[in-house]
Amino acid sequence: MSDAMILDAETGPDLGRVLDHAPNLADAIAAGEIETVYQPQFTLPDDRLIGAEALARWQHPELGTIGAAPLFAIAAQQGVMTKLSEHIVDNALREVIHWPANVRLSVNILPEEVAREGFADAFIVRMAEAGIEPKRLTVEITEEVLLGNLPKAAVTLAALRDEGVRTALDDFGAGFCNFRYLKILPLDYLKLDRSMVEGITRDERDLAVLRGIVAMASALGLRVIAEGIEHEDQRTIVAEEGCDTYQGFVRAAPMSAMRFRELALPQAAF
Repeated sequence: MSDAMILDAETGPDLGRVLDHAPNLADAIAAGEIETVYQPQFTLPDDRLIGAEALARWQHPELGTIGAAPLFAIAAQQGVMTKLSEHIVDNALREVIHWPANVRLSVNILPEEVAREGFADAFIVRMAEAGIEPKRLTVEITEEVLLGNLPKAAVTLAALRDEGVRTALDDFGAGFCNFRYLKILPLDYLKLDRSMVEGITRDERDLAVLRGIVAMASALGLRVIAEGIEHEDQRTIVAEEGCDTYQGFVRAAPMSAMRFRELALPQAAF
């Protein structure tokens, strides 16, 4: 299957079919059947590869390619969410040592992981064991992480920041968007949900919202990552409006570790 056909978290087989046909996911994880793929991220406006987000993928023998959303739905149903998350992140930590030193890795962290006592210390140990400099890593959290225990999340993320790890608030604009988060949390990036960019080429109100978010982020010293950029005119607008980084099918679909290494190799010269 070509990289263009790899399915991300928003696509894939019907969730009901996936849940009905799902075998024991813990066995699939143990057997190494769950793959980590990489969604390239590029700077704006110069289109330089700067890193990648690690995503889950499963080549199911009956259902085809299953992306992160249905995979984690299966994991939730079977009680192995943390096991799946740790598998994806550990795969990525082992992979990033093969990348040029200036190429970053972003990984997604679950609410239950952030809330777990000692998570930050354990995560720091995992990075050290993998030989990864913390400054090369960004953890992505969603609003769901914060709804459970905002003070605990702030402490956990501050401990990671003290080691050099950056934090991105993922899917910004898709949820309630409590701006108190932006005051309390040690954030480095706002990562715009794809719903915040899909209408910017045709709707002035959507464009005005984007401008407002970028202006607010700039005032707070936060960088903005635009997700789900699928068309060149979208890329042009987010660059003109001051977004710092983007990812999306307009430049690259999620790809295998080997393919990403080949893409990243020229960045060693920067």
